[in-house]
Amino acid sequence: IDFDLILENVKYLNLLAGEGSPQIKHTLQGARLKQPEPVPLTLYQNGIVMCNGAFRPYQDPSTQQCLQDIMDGYFPSELQPRYPDGI
Repeated sequence: IDFDLILENVKYLNLLAGEGSPQIKHTLQGARLKQPEPVPLTLYQNGIVMCNGAFRPYQDPSTQQCLQDIMDGYFPSELQPRYPDGI
């Protein structure tokens, strides 16, 4: 696992997702600016925690796929059900 590449790509993906840039959310009264909700990712020596979920060891195939997606420069594919219209 290339942690330097993961950190670099997470920064890039955060920019793509609009980190620090408010988004327009339409309401019945008009519109409001809303900050995008972050997707927390914590890296540990022996695994990860994402979206405040359960601890996932690096040996877990779903963890390996998640990190491979990030190392390839993509948002983790497991987030597609949570963000069907993209992040």
